[in-house]
Amino acid sequence: MALKYLMDENVDPAYSSQIRRKCPNLVICAVGEIGTPSLSTLDPEILLWCEEYNFVLVTNNRKSMPVHLTDHIAQSHHVPGIFILNSNLSIGQNIEELIIIAQCSYDQ
Repeated sequence: MALKYLMDENVDPAYSSQIRRKCPNLVICAVGEIGTPSLSTLDPEILLWCEEYNFVLVTNNRKSMPVHLTDHIAQSHHVPGIFILNSNLSIGQNIEELIIIAQCSYDQ
């Protein structure tokens, strides 16, 4: 699997633990864990971290993250991707979607 996920700090910790349990080969980290941005890190800094370390950000921040992403790209930066969790799906359904996406991805 090529994708690496960084879970935003407001994403329920059940996501990380369940994905790790179901798919132990998938690299998944959460903001606040060792080696990741610390809790309360501003969104623009999280995007820079994702760019530097090649992580896809998983968030439920529908309000400000699109604005921060637009600014990030306008400054000639990039990110491997951002997934905004679907509020119409259960945690289990969102987890299955994230696993399927990772399993269908490949190294470039």
